Amino acid sequence: MAKVPGAKYHPVHVNNLHQEEQQQSSTMRFGSMKIFSGSASLALGQEIADYIGGVSEYSLTPGDYTRTIFSNENIFIKLEESVRGKDVYLVQTMASPVHENFMEMLIMIDALKRDSAWRINLVVPYMSYTRSDKKDQPRVPITARLIANMMETAGVDRYMTIDLHSGQIQGFFNIPGDALTAFHLLNDYVRQKLDAGELDDLVVVATDLGFAKQGRNWAETLGVPLAFVEKRRVGNAENPRALSLIGSVEGKNVLLVDDEVNTAGSIVNAVNVVRDYGAKDVLFAFTHPFFSHQAYERFASLNMREIIFTNTLPIRDDLKLPNMTVLSIAPLLGEVILRAHEGRSVGALFNE
Repeated sequence: MAKVPGAKYHPVHVNNLHQEEQQQSSTMRFGSMKIFSGSASLALGQEIADYIGGVSEYSLTPGDYTRTIFSNENIFIKLEESVRGKDVYLVQTMASPVHENFMEMLIMIDALKRDSAWRINLVVPYMSYTRSDKKDQPRVPITARLIANMMETAGVDRYMTIDLHSGQIQGFFNIPGDALTAFHLLNDYVRQKLDAGELDDLVVVATDLGFAKQGRNWAETLGVPLAFVEKRRVGNAENPRALSLIGSVEGKNVLLVDDEVNTAGSIVNAVNVVRDYGAKDVLFAFTHPFFSHQAYERFASLNMREIIFTNTLPIRDDLKLPNMTVLSIAPLLGEVILRAHEGRSVGALFNE
């Protein structure tokens, strides 16, 4: 079977597991598996269910529930089927409106817990507030820790997420979790272009020094040079000013890499800097497309060769630009869900 997109593993499922994997596999089961998709992840939840159904013995349909928002803006959730004794996976990303979707998530967790689900697994592809992960100035909160506490208090037994802003956030949870990455998914896509001869003289450029380590991983995996955009934030924190480039991009194709895009202010500066330093075509790869309308306008004006990202957050079809490529994380999440349900190693997906 083909490699799982977003992993390094070539799985053989169910009745024909490799002997080594059979020996490592546990017989642990938490009742039958059930998936629910929150309103921010309806399409992704269906993709995950389809993937699991296509590679395993499980036939899944996302669970049925009713969501009502009353005139006082209170959210009401009613499960339309029993989850008693089941291993439940709730897929809900923190898309806009963030606080409405987050409250819906917590209320759904409570509903699942009160209906006696055996285990509640929260699959949250994009987690908000992860940039607030330390007390870096007086009289400020550590909101990422608060978010983790609220999830646990609501009743989550296990969590899964993609590309946290910083690894230390895993320590805010007191429950098991899988902090996954879309790096392999994005990197494999670019690698295919390199192997096909579509990207000669490529240089990886990290959009700021804070992304230097991840940028180095990109460059080492692709076997290409690395450069960095050096910037400082002046005035409004959402409008950083890029100052210079560390490294050489003259006459080269450039792959800019980052983890998240909101207003696209940083990427505008990065594109302008690499072009000022003589870059040819510019591509941009990142994980989380938390786009404001300002971001679409900026992307449309930049004339980049390709903008590559994942579907951790939903993007309306009518807002996609012709040069945007969306890679699905559903196979990766589906494979991790299968392994979590069956008690098999998740690290094996990444040769760990």
